[in-house]
Amino acid sequence: MAMSKLAFLAVLFVLLLQASSRAAARRHHHDHDHDHDHHDHGEPDDPCRGGGGPGLLGHKDHGCSSPAVSHHGGTPAVMTVNGFQKDEDGGGPSECDGKYHDDREMLVALSTGWYAGGRRCHKQIRITHNGRTVVAKVVDECDSRHGCKTNVVDTSKAVWHALGLDTKIGEVPVTWSDA
Repeated sequence: MAMSKLAFLAVLFVLLLQASSRAAARRHHHDHDHDHDHHDHGEPDDPCRGGGGPGLLGHKDHGCSSPAVSHHGGTPAVMTVNGFQKDEDGGGPSECDGKYHDDREMLVALSTGWYAGGRRCHKQIRITHNGRTVVAKVVDECDSRHGCKTNVVDTSKAVWHALGLDTKIGEVPVTWSDA
């Protein structure tokens, strides 16, 4: 009995740590942008932005998600659930417009490389899981330099429900492409 309680607490700790890490990644990126505005111009030494660093120029070892997206079948990713409303796990307002959004909308935050310095802001992407496809709007970045994995499609609850998924699962494999 004591071992099962200990195992449960360990699993709970890991899940809370993952959720905290994703929130911190979004919150850190949002705070950083207010200090150093680089939406209109990339930072030359930042490999996760398009500002002249080697990262987005096609090098395999750049450490950020690939900006290239296959139009035939989609790019493999891991879909996670995110809160886009105020006071939720997602952190601060969305990067694309500085606003919070309703979780009943079809929304997505992309890993840094896929977010492409904001070039996908307010654009639609297709997300497919087990033969079901939905379209969601990019409104935010999940910062791959501060806790978010490089292959994440972080979506609202509405996307999960439209794909027939329970948000309690936490993460599922998907493919995605520009719509």
